[in-house]
Amino acid sequence: MTDFNLDSPDNLGTVYVVDDDEAVRDSLKWLLEASDYRVEIYDSGESFIAKYDEHAIAVLVLDVRMDGMSGLEVQEHLIKRGADIPIIFITGHGDVNMAVNALKRGAVDFIEKPFEQIALKQLVEKMLQTARERRMEKERRLLNQSLVDKLTPREQQVLERIVSGRLNKQIADDLGISIKTVEAHRASIMDKTNSGTVADLMRVVMDTNVVDEAKHKMG
Repeated sequence: MTDFNLDSPDNLGTVYVVDDDEAVRDSLKWLLEASDYRVEIYDSGESFIAKYDEHAIAVLVLDVRMDGMSGLEVQEHLIKRGADIPIIFITGHGDVNMAVNALKRGAVDFIEKPFEQIALKQLVEKMLQTARERRMEKERRLLNQSLVDKLTPREQQVLERIVSGRLNKQIADDLGISIKTVEAHRASIMDKTNSGTVADLMRVVMDTNVVDEAKHKMG
């Protein structure tokens, strides 16, 4: 249902490293690039935010404590932007409580300095896989919404009633049309949404706002 390919080189993702310690930035860049990751490094939260592409498939390795914007402030900024990027926090010995608070706000994990290289690489790969899967889900939702948007207003009304479990006769009575007209609308809906079965149709619909609208309109 989508052309998105997780194995495409363009979709493998980027690792953003944000740390005000040059030695840490350089060591992480060397370590991750040695494993063929695409890496971008930033010396501050401000410089990262200025360049961050929210459409990129990426994971963010972010220091908790930095001059200027802290890691938590960067996280807060991304939350307000609605950015759906997995965040791995780098913490010093005294920053564990801060990292725990970050986890509560949606960060996916944290690692303590000095970090173990293999564990870090495994965590980065796991989070990049998460980012790729999130992108695939987003692409699927956008595609399915575009299919539903092709329906005429009358077909939208019929679809809402299909979702609500109404039978053809009930839909015809609801809308003041003939059963044959309902059947014609159903056939058109199935065709426009590329659905071979009602189960296929429901999978498309679940990625859109049709279900909520049907519940609201049908009571």
